[in-house]
Amino acid sequence: MLEITPDEKLNVESKAVQLLQTVFDPEIPVDVYSLGLIYRIEFTDQRVLQVDMTLTAPSCPAADFLVDDARLKLETIPGVKNVEINIVFEPEWTQDMMSDEAKLELGFL
Repeated sequence: MLEITPDEKLNVESKAVQLLQTVFDPEIPVDVYSLGLIYRIEFTDQRVLQVDMTLTAPSCPAADFLVDDARLKLETIPGVKNVEINIVFEPEWTQDMMSDEAKLELGFL
């Protein structure tokens, strides 16, 4: 297996951000990345794209939809052999984690 170059790692991780910006909670008109729900994106030497993601609430009814939508989109990135999305609740998500654009869209600014 060919070693991943720093440029390839950066390109895959940047593409992952772009794609995650197209994943929307059906109840919130803001994408999961801008909401601050993505804690970590890492492309490993084994060509696995690992994403740590949280939810606005542990009982989020859209959790399965969000994870499935994110996985389907991330699997389209060339060079990615597998996508692992880990749902985490540490640190606990707060509105402070949203981008300014998300806060403005939702009326928090």
